[in-house]
Order: sequence, then C-alpha cells, then structure tokens
Amino acid sequence: MDSETPKQINQFNVLPVSPKLGSQNLKKFFYFAQLILRIVVIASALTGAITMTSSDQSVSFFGIVLKARYTYSSAFRYKVVVDSVVSGLSVLSLVLVISLNRPKSNPKNYFYLFLLDLVSLLLLLSGCSAATAIGFVGRYGQAKTGWVAICDRVAKFCDKIIVSIASSYLAVAGLLVLTVLSAHKLKSESFLEVI
Repeated sequence: MDSETPKQINQFNVLPVSPKLGSQNLKKFFYFAQLILRIVVIASALTGAITMTSSDQSVSFFGIVLKARYTYSSAFRYKVVVDSVVSGLSVLSLVLVISLNRPKSNPKNYFYLFLLDLVSLLLLLSGCSAATAIGFVGRYGQAKTGWVAICDRVAKFCDKIIVSIASSYLAVAGLLVLTVLSAHKLKSESFLEVI
C-alpha cells in the first residue's frame, strides 16, 4: 500500500504545498484584516461622537420650552469623550500596525498593540454601557423612581442618541475582534520564537 500512495499523488498532479507560502498568505490576511478593522473602529467611534454632539432638540409645550441636549447627561458627555479618545488611540494603533509590518520590526511589540486594543475596548464599552442605561431611562422611563420617559416628546433627540450608541457598539465589536487578533498574533509569534 505504501508504494501506491506516491502513484496516486502523481496521478492527480497534486503538488506539495510550501508551508512558507501559506504563512505569507496568513500574514497578509492578518495585516489587511487589522487595517480594515481599525479603519472601521475609527469611523464608528467618530460617527458616535459626532452624532451625539449634534443631538439637541427644543420643543415647547403650552409656552414651556423643553430642551434636550447631550450635555445635560454626564453619561452622554462621558461617551463623547470616550469615543474621541478611542478614535485617537485607534489612529495610533493603525500607525503601530503599519510599522510592525516592516521586515525588521520586533514581534514583541505586538504586546503594546494588544494593550492598546484592550484599553480601548474597555473604555469604549464603559462609555457605551453608561449611555445605554441613560438612553433606556429616557426611552422608557422608570415608574418606581418617578423618572418619566422623554423620547415621546423629543423623538429626534432620542433617535440620534440611538444611532450614536449603535455606532459605538459597532466599534466595540471591531475592537473585540482586534483584541483577539492581537492576542493570537502575540501568541503565535512567541510560539515561533520558542521553537
């Protein structure tokens, strides 16, 4: 049976795959996935910040003016700051990814990229959580504490808040994938150095 195996391989013209070729394709895929995901995170976080800052609305009821602005809520202000900081950190990480793609770069520097992604993920998740909690109260109210829903009166304001929060959650998902990719890259590089 052992003598038949080479004949079968030659019969189907199967060539052995070079492991170096497969690793080069994997490195290219990893590099381009990092670039695309980081650009998506930057765009999503900036969209979240810009949409939140443009979400003000004024309505009047029987001569009383009701103003809804993101600055009235500390959670919304915090989310704008976090979105801006994460956008800046993501631009920095984009530069770091490009510099790590050079042939003479030190693979140990992926640890800093991993830390940058992890810190960005945690910051953005905290900002999104705070804004989601206040947005939920604004949309549905809370009868036990006497907080009334305001979204039936300032619907345009609430719609922009929802778009801002959803955009930031898209950035959270991107950062989660980037954190996993950075950890995987760090682990695979460390494994190769040991061998």
